[in-house]
Amino acid sequence: MFQSIMNRTPSLQVDDLIVRLVTPKDAAGIAAYYQRNRAFLQPWEPLREEGFFTVAGWEKRLSQLAELHKHKLAYYFVILREETNEVCGVINYSNLVRHPFYACHVGYSLDAACQGQGLMRRALSATVTWMFEAQSFHRVMAAYMPRNQKSASVLRAAGFEIEGEARDYLLINGRWEDHILTAKINPNWIQPGA
Repeated sequence: MFQSIMNRTPSLQVDDLIVRLVTPKDAAGIAAYYQRNRAFLQPWEPLREEGFFTVAGWEKRLSQLAELHKHKLAYYFVILREETNEVCGVINYSNLVRHPFYACHVGYSLDAACQGQGLMRRALSATVTWMFEAQSFHRVMAAYMPRNQKSASVLRAAGFEIEGEARDYLLINGRWEDHILTAKINPNWIQPGA
């Protein structure tokens, strides 16, 4: 399904996509991605300050993300089309808890122009596999708003199963939104150091 280069900055080759951890050099590309998709993503994301859409804002944020990566507290991936090297999506793993939980949350977004091509399903599956195999996580959790059927389909196709519902779960676009809670369990989990 994918080829993985396991090093300090993982880079996953998924068909014609490159999925890799962000670096400080990605500030302009990520800022352009969010500027291009601002209206498209707004109904599905928290309200953002103006700095979130600027190169300077991303330079600062990427410095913070580099520290989180270094300490294995979060992983923020960009999805790039191999032929253009343009950011067409992001996948982020947060709230990483190791012993005894070995679980984390995943969130993602995809460019409006890239919808309906299976890109997120493939990229998400590759990064979840990396979290399971290289990071020894047992559970990856994701939540989606009931009206977001695209996200429901991506998660279902990537092997996530519904575990419940949560009222007023996340503050999205200025409103508390109910979410469907899902998770994918690592069937081959081995305790680190065992």
